[in-house]
Amino acid sequence: MKKFVNSLTIFRIVAAFAIIPTLMFQMYWLSFLLFFFGALSDWFDGWLARKYKVTSKIGGVLDHIGDKFLVVNTLILLAIMMPVWFIMIPVILMVARELYISGLREFLGTQKIEMPVPKARFSMGKIKTALQMKAIGTFLLMFSLGSILTPDMTSRVLMYIIYYLPFIGIALLWMSLVASLWSATEYTKTFIEKIKKIK
Repeated sequence: MKKFVNSLTIFRIVAAFAIIPTLMFQMYWLSFLLFFFGALSDWFDGWLARKYKVTSKIGGVLDHIGDKFLVVNTLILLAIMMPVWFIMIPVILMVARELYISGLREFLGTQKIEMPVPKARFSMGKIKTALQMKAIGTFLLMFSLGSILTPDMTSRVLMYIIYYLPFIGIALLWMSLVASLWSATEYTKTFIEKIKKIK
């Protein structure tokens, strides 16, 4: 079971990089499916690891890396595809947040101090990741539907759905930015508490 759980995490890492050429060559449905199953594997491998008690340090590290690759890679690509301020600003700030937290972890690592990921079921970091994945999924679905549907072949209801998808994606993106910055303040507080213990 441990190998299967780790294989799901590895699939997420592979999917994160496979999305790059699929978006570049406008294979939007394939991009959407890769992201959808990659995001689904994030929940599924964690659930299996807890259920069957096969958690491990290397598994936790790979899971964390897989999440970051999947979200950050796709966010950057979407910002390139939609170079408008209300997309680029939250993407830039969220990528900067990831680099900032990595910097805090790296510094503590030099001091032999760990900064663990919060284990709470509804921690702000997990809420941030969930919102990011929903935002990205919404944008990818928008591109996917837009690439194959035309007014002549689409019902009025579906046309309304396609029309509102960008607004839903933007709202989710900004909500994930708020959660991202909130999570960063929590990590900063933890960082300050830990460095106070350094003699």
